[in-house]
Amino acid sequence: MTQTLALFLDAYRELNAKKLFWITLILSGLVVGVFAAFSINKVGITFLHWEIDTQGRLTSEVMPPAKFYIFVFANVAIPWWFSIGAGILALVSTASIFPDFIASGSIELTLSKPISRVRLFLTKYLTGLLFVGLQVLAFTTAAFLVIWIRGGSREFQIFLAVPIVVLTFSYLYCICVLLGLITRSTIASLLLTVLAYFGLWSLHTVEGIFLLQRLTTEVNVERAAGRVERAEATARRALDQLKEKGEALPSEKGPLPGKAKDDLEAVNPMLAGVRAARVEAKEKAESWRRLSGGVVLAKTLLPKTQETTGLLDRWLISEEDKSNFTQPRDESPSDEFALFGRPDLEVARRFEEAVRGRSTTWIIGTSLLFQGFILAISAWIFSRRDF
Repeated sequence: MTQTLALFLDAYRELNAKKLFWITLILSGLVVGVFAAFSINKVGITFLHWEIDTQGRLTSEVMPPAKFYIFVFANVAIPWWFSIGAGILALVSTASIFPDFIASGSIELTLSKPISRVRLFLTKYLTGLLFVGLQVLAFTTAAFLVIWIRGGSREFQIFLAVPIVVLTFSYLYCICVLLGLITRSTIASLLLTVLAYFGLWSLHTVEGIFLLQRLTTEVNVERAAGRVERAEATARRALDQLKEKGEALPSEKGPLPGKAKDDLEAVNPMLAGVRAARVEAKEKAESWRRLSGGVVLAKTLLPKTQETTGLLDRWLISEEDKSNFTQPRDESPSDEFALFGRPDLEVARRFEEAVRGRSTTWIIGTSLLFQGFILAISAWIFSRRDF
């Protein structure tokens, strides 16, 4: 235990001596300053002395100031600053830990002490998480004070950001450690890790697009079914009128006109078209369902960085509060795909439900399984290699 504490103390001193650690801390302070400069009142959103009139859609009467700050904290500050900005700086600062440790000769001195290699590896790995842990703790504490002073509420639940951000960073850091042990190069491990992060982000983006298309086509199927039902009801009324008049049905008169398949299509020429549209919509929905399922399966095997940070949005903000902040414009239903445009209200609602409905076990559990697998390989390499 003494050796472990000594390694943590040594890691803290090393971080404290790095300029990048303090540069990141100063940048976090600037982000908190911008965070505090925003506010909300009865008119709309304010930034310093500027005021944005939201036409009553987003005011302090709709969303209390504390809820407003929590929304910005969970959806802007954490995902954009710590997941991207500070996360990259943290990788730059910690990528050298293992390559330098195994290449500088310091490992021989450490291995001469009564500590197993696996324990040494795990301790060094955990010390690498100190950078993000201390940074996000300081940032969250400052944000807590802003919400308390400016929002008038003590929101202790925002400290959930500390384990969430550290956990998200650990997904990437375990990859960086493995690459550092294999290549023994800080630059190579850093660049390859950034490339891996870009790959995970790309997969997340593709999965979101596929999910949006799947939901859009499913809504289209339901709407097509409704049009078919209405068209058939109109045709049945027309057939009933023919029967009341004592006239023969189209099928009783001989061959059906045109491409009509039954009496309903014969009396309502529009019915054939809407039935064909329903069949086409079902085929598209099934195609997107298969594509979306394949991407989700691929994501299951990999760490989910965006979904992990997205848990803060789910845990800190209720669906009602979020709908107040992100209420979409009123749009008429559309059968067109929403790939490059905004989905209609029903698709947007289902998309939000699908994303927020994903289980924590799937998001964190499968990511930890990936991390455990990578760490096991790294520990095996670290234990078996002759330094």
